[in-house]
Amino acid sequence: MSTPLIRLEDLRKTYQIGETEVQALRGVSYNVESGEFLAIMGPSGSGKSTLMNIIGCLDRPTSGRYFFGGEEVSTFSRDKLAGIRNQKIGFVFQTFNLLPRTSALENVELPLLYTSHIHSKQRTELALKALESVGLRDRAYHKTNQLSGGEQQRVAIARALLNSPTLILADEPTGNLDTKTSAEIMNIFSNLNREKKITLVMVTHEPDIACYARKRIYIRDGVIIKEERNQEGCEELSVKESSI
Repeated sequence: MSTPLIRLEDLRKTYQIGETEVQALRGVSYNVESGEFLAIMGPSGSGKSTLMNIIGCLDRPTSGRYFFGGEEVSTFSRDKLAGIRNQKIGFVFQTFNLLPRTSALENVELPLLYTSHIHSKQRTELALKALESVGLRDRAYHKTNQLSGGEQQRVAIARALLNSPTLILADEPTGNLDTKTSAEIMNIFSNLNREKKITLVMVTHEPDIACYARKRIYIRDGVIIKEERNQEGCEELSVKESSI
């Protein structure tokens, strides 16, 4: 049996806010296999963003264990966590996080600017290839303020692809987009997952967006309360209630 790409064992996360302890995660255990497309859903304050931050090596659990690619990354130093993020994880956010007044190409090149073994010509070639994969090569030299919201999100996806990540994490990736553009972005994600076998984990509160994923988990009060397996795109769902 293959090793899961992501293995979470009894993850707990507690924040201290003044004299109050806030338990964001209360014992999350879950596996994500390589090549899966998972959506994480739940109300505001449920713990889904905290879980996403831990999966993305942006934060550590208070207790429990997190294995990424068979390595217990929950014990890694900040530098080693940064290495995992830079080499193996791509991030896509609701607000695009693009630099203003710079071109699409320059934004996509950013992850490689401090990579000494890649020279500028190679960096540009890789960035253009990434833009081509999201249908934006012909917009490479346009400034970000000349791009539509959907085009800006595609630039962000191209940037996430630049280091050939094992995992892409998307946090409300269609939250600022209209219905038609959201479908275009989700089709790009689906193609990346299906054709390039990139593992995708997405946080969303929109059921019509989550249905693009092959699995959905629902979090409430810091625990997983339900899993849905989706075999037919946005069609029929088989639901498995959690025993938690």
